[in-house]
Amino acid sequence: MSDSGVPGSGLAKGLAVTLKTMTRRSTTQQYPDVAPELPPRSRGVIALLAENCTVCMLCARECPDWCIYIDSHKEEVAVPGAARPRQRNMLDRFDIDFSLCMYCGICVEVCPFDALYWSPEFEYAEYDIRDLLHDKDHLGQWMATVPPPPAHDPNGEPSKEESTAARKAAAGSGPAARPVTSRVRPTAAPGEGTAE
Repeated sequence: MSDSGVPGSGLAKGLAVTLKTMTRRSTTQQYPDVAPELPPRSRGVIALLAENCTVCMLCARECPDWCIYIDSHKEEVAVPGAARPRQRNMLDRFDIDFSLCMYCGICVEVCPFDALYWSPEFEYAEYDIRDLLHDKDHLGQWMATVPPPPAHDPNGEPSKEESTAARKAAAGSGPAARPVTSRVRPTAAPGEGTAE
């Protein structure tokens, strides 16, 4: 027995929904022939800008699936005026195993040098699961598909850099902005007394 008390009212409601759906135009997208309209900033695959990577290993350490593999070596860089040459990490291998990746985005968020980005590219299926291990060259090719960041909202809050620059400019242009002079009293040399 249905809620309304009329026998068969549930069947009538179901048939009404079916008839209404039958009269609508189909919204099926013909995917291989017609590219889907993805929302902006959609997550497809992780792209790598290898020049920005400093081999800090934050992405590999924070990855919950341990699907990022990084190898590097150290190179000496001569710095003019320095007493000794500096050492710099050089990236040898940066692989992501997309058969393990769960697309959480933690690696993109924790990268302090903007080396990892989300690309909307999603057509990278393979017949063999072992082919889903992509190296730094393959990840670098997806950088061309990374969309530019969205424009800053003019009615929104200014960025930290803009507010800091505005504060410094306001402090430097006011009448209270004077050069700070040192008011430390000179001390006497050891063994010397001060004449009062």
